[in-house]
Amino acid sequence: MKFALRGYCLALGVSLAMSSAAMAQDISVAVVGPMTGSEASFGQQFKNGADLAIADINAAGGVLGKKLKLEVGDDACDPKQAVSVAEKMAGARIPFVVGHFCSSTSIPASDAYAEGNVLEITPGSTNPLFTERGLWNTFRVCGRDDQQGMVAAAYIIKNYKTKNVAIIHDKTTYGKGLADETKNAINAAGVKEKLYEAYTKGDKDFAALVSRFKKESIDFVYVGGYYAEAALILRQMREQGVNAVLMGGDALVDKQFAAIAGPLAEGSLFTFSPDPRKKVTAAATLKKFKDKGIDPDGYTLYSYAAFQIWSQAVTRAQTTDAKKVAAAIKAGHWDTVLGNISYTPKGDITLIDYVVYRRDKDGNYAELPAAGQ
Repeated sequence: MKFALRGYCLALGVSLAMSSAAMAQDISVAVVGPMTGSEASFGQQFKNGADLAIADINAAGGVLGKKLKLEVGDDACDPKQAVSVAEKMAGARIPFVVGHFCSSTSIPASDAYAEGNVLEITPGSTNPLFTERGLWNTFRVCGRDDQQGMVAAAYIIKNYKTKNVAIIHDKTTYGKGLADETKNAINAAGVKEKLYEAYTKGDKDFAALVSRFKKESIDFVYVGGYYAEAALILRQMREQGVNAVLMGGDALVDKQFAAIAGPLAEGSLFTFSPDPRKKVTAAATLKKFKDKGIDPDGYTLYSYAAFQIWSQAVTRAQTTDAKKVAAAIKAGHWDTVLGNISYTPKGDITLIDYVVYRRDKDGNYAELPAAGQ
């Protein structure tokens, strides 16, 4: 019995050692975004995409013969917290991060990643500055504000050229950047906004701002900001009898906008890329999400695609070294749920479309026909 126990312990020790060795072979990668806070629904979208991407990659054999292990970071859309998370990821020698969401967090975090030799692909940060600073490690799978701002401006010019237009923003990197891109585009076409104002992200009372809309007889309100404030502004507009159409950017794609605005969301507009859930390249992955009871809305498939690109580039480069993988990404074409993706030297997608969506009374949204844009 003594020898049997000793043999069992020895076997158990070997088993644990082998298990530890196997775990040591795992490659840790990360997804970072607002897992808490006012934009937490976008963080959940990122994580949903990451979870399934990691599961699918591992089921197919992993990367370089190793399994991927997912780490999750929460920046709460706070720049200081984002830098702290980025430094921790770099300190842990994680070679790749999918994130962040808010441009105000992606931009400062990317500096920490660059110093720590970490490659970053953002699914949702659209401010041009993210890729305009010449960093080697910054990529995105979404478009830029100067691109969607042009689409919003084209809609305004076509439909509200002779009307009273207000452009407002929440002072954030994303919100002000998007509002300014839209403003500059309509101004270049000879259209001048009647009102250009700022509010503070997190505000709940917009009575004074809405009173300005009423005083200036505003017909159209363009919001550079996030869904929570935009939905409250819309509700308070209607409460004060302001019937102006409200339009925003991609941050209004989230279903929480309609949840807050309720039936008043009907007729509101936003810009976003063509619905990735309708792409043939996403069909198989879409089914997997549906089987899990998940609607991969918003940036879910963008997060999934980011992991696809990195894993394919690692296989081509035969290394997880971030700089070598970054070079491979820029040199290649990558098959993803979003379609075939290639990059400019800056880390932007070579081909990106934005379209205009309108919500119905139930909060659902549909792409406007090209003629209506």
